[in-house]
Amino acid sequence: MYKRFIKRPMDFCLSLTAIIVLSPVLLVLVLMIRKKLGSPVLFKQKRPGLNEKIFTLYKFRTMTDQRDEKGGLLPDDQRLTRFGNFLRSTSLDELPELVNVVKGDMAVIGPRPLLVQYLPLYNQKQKRRHEVRPGLSGLAQVNGRNAISWEAKFDLDVQYVDSISFVGDWKIILLTLKKVFKREGINANASTTMELFQGTRVDD
Repeated sequence: MYKRFIKRPMDFCLSLTAIIVLSPVLLVLVLMIRKKLGSPVLFKQKRPGLNEKIFTLYKFRTMTDQRDEKGGLLPDDQRLTRFGNFLRSTSLDELPELVNVVKGDMAVIGPRPLLVQYLPLYNQKQKRRHEVRPGLSGLAQVNGRNAISWEAKFDLDVQYVDSISFVGDWKIILLTLKKVFKREGINANASTTMELFQGTRVDD
């Protein structure tokens, strides 16, 4: 009943309220990003959502467009500025995703929306993460985020799909706020961003 009738209205109300309350913060961030990182202020990327339907994800940009002498983009760690790292470590870069929640592309809580290129790499169990709307945060994000393996993340995603509940979602919301405040698990151990998913060898 919660998943079918309550979760979506609750997500809409929470995200719309957050946009209104945080509108002064959003405006300041837009101005600062424009000044420090340039335009466009928003980073847009296609991501798979519910039932693998593709949608456009919105985030604040955190990197410059610095390029090498051949015109190619420099590595992530060279384009990620101190300000951009601050946006990531505080999760402020993800605030525009509230618009995705209002539109119905995402939920407040659910498996994180990943790259479209990963779709053919999932095994049958991992594909089940798309049986629900992707979320701003999820069970994997409060249990390691970028500090755990892809396989561990996907196991937690499927665990969430099988156990969605009102109480469970609110527990994740509160744990997310705690982790954002403590800035835990933002970057992977060995890189600025999580390494690309290459597929799972064994189909569970």
